[in-house]
Amino acid sequence: MELDAAMGERKTHEAVIEACQRGDRDAFRLLFENYKDKVFSVALYFFGGDESAAGDITQQVFLKLFNCIGQFNGDAEFTTWLYRLTTNACVDETRKRRRWLPFGDATGMKEPRVKKTQEHALAHREVADSVKQAVATLRPKLRVVLLLKYFEELSYEEIALVVGCSKGTVA
Repeated sequence: MELDAAMGERKTHEAVIEACQRGDRDAFRLLFENYKDKVFSVALYFFGGDESAAGDITQQVFLKLFNCIGQFNGDAEFTTWLYRLTTNACVDETRKRRRWLPFGDATGMKEPRVKKTQEHALAHREVADSVKQAVATLRPKLRVVLLLKYFEELSYEEIALVVGCSKGTVA
C-alpha cells in the first residue's frame, strides 16, 4: 500500500516537472511551494544564520530554475539537481562576498539569533564558535558537504551527485 502511494506521488511529481518544462506557471508555483523551504534552509545554514543572504539565494535559485528547468533531463533526482543549483549559488555568493569582506570578518558567518538562558547560551556559544571556526576554514564545497549531510540528512550517494564527486570522496 505504501509503495503504491510512493509511486503515485512520484508520478505526480514528474508530471509537475514536465508541466513546468512546458511553461505552466501554476506548476512552477507548486514546485516553488514544495521546495522553497529546503533551498532557504540550505542557504541559511551555509551563511551561518544570515536570513537576508538565504532569502537572496532562494530567489536566485528559483529564478535560475524558472529559466533553465528545460535542462533537467531526469538522469538524477530533481532534488539532487535542485541542491546542486543551491550549493552552486551559495558558493558563487561566497566568492562575491570574499572580494568585499572587511578585514575584521574573515569567516563571513554570523551568530544565529536565538534567545536562551545565560548558562545555556554561553555553553552553546562556546561549542558553536568552535564548530564555526572549524567549518569556516573549509573551502565552500567542503562546507556544503557538511551542511547536506548533517542538516539536510542526504546520503553519501546523493551528496556525491550534488557536488559532482565520488561517494568515497564525500565519505
